[in-house]
Amino acid sequence: MSDASVNTASQAPAAQTGDAGFGDFFALLKPRVMTLVVFTALVGLLAAPVAVHPVVGLAAILFIAVGGGAAGALNMWWESDIDAVMKRTAKRPIPAGNVSRDEAFGFGMTLAVFSVVMLWLATNALAAAILAFTIFFYVVIYTIGLKRWTPQNIVIGGAAGAFPPMIGWAAATGTVSIESVLMFALIFMWTPPHFWALALFMRGDYDTAGVPMLTVTHGRKSTRLHILVYTVLLAIMAIGAAFTGIGGPVYLGVALVFNALFLRDAVAIWRRDEDQAEADNYRVEKRAFRLSLWYLFAHFTAILAEAALSGFGLGGWA
Repeated sequence: MSDASVNTASQAPAAQTGDAGFGDFFALLKPRVMTLVVFTALVGLLAAPVAVHPVVGLAAILFIAVGGGAAGALNMWWESDIDAVMKRTAKRPIPAGNVSRDEAFGFGMTLAVFSVVMLWLATNALAAAILAFTIFFYVVIYTIGLKRWTPQNIVIGGAAGAFPPMIGWAAATGTVSIESVLMFALIFMWTPPHFWALALFMRGDYDTAGVPMLTVTHGRKSTRLHILVYTVLLAIMAIGAAFTGIGGPVYLGVALVFNALFLRDAVAIWRRDEDQAEADNYRVEKRAFRLSLWYLFAHFTAILAEAALSGFGLGGWA
């Protein structure tokens, strides 16, 4: 980490205990990220071939969401120094001086323990164990261990965001199956091109904070090639999943359309040089990033539709 990061962070306003409001603590949960966690976990739960009582299902999703929020709070606790020097994160509760680091740590740890114990009581030990490992992986392995040390941080760390559908599936079935692993793989392979597209037009932030994103360590040309390679691999995996237990004709149609669009943007990004990208304010890179958000939503909605057509999962909610 650069000296600038430390110096700027040390100049951030100190939070006064008791000054933080509900909105500040809610922001620590990273609600936008939590939305993705909740949605993919819900698909994993409903796509499972086991009927789940609505009360149990809602409790499971609630505790998974709380666990995801706990991981977000602990991430902000550790990264408050670099958050303070990045435009995108400077207004987060800790660098803004609304919440102290100690408050964030205590809040995150309390929610982490609470979510794991309650998910265990509401569903089963396997689901709780995967949730506990997910929080550990995101906070310790990714945030503390990888993010500031290797440009592969997003590749390896992407596993943390890929676990929620496995947790939902385990909450319903008490098992890990090939279907839940495929849902995990879909998010895992999607994460690098999604974040690298963002990094291309947010590179200044990562430079300032001293975070070794691929754009910083290997340059933008290499990042563009990586986006293309990972998008090709993602397309092969995503379309191939149509011929497995989570797929079907609806999923296949969605996969063909969205992977064709994502590949189109990945090829366009790879062909561009920095002068072209800068001249049009990274229009293609921003388009690819926005598409990547819809990409995951569309695929998991299709998985849910296939489960409904097959009579799985959703029948238990009638």
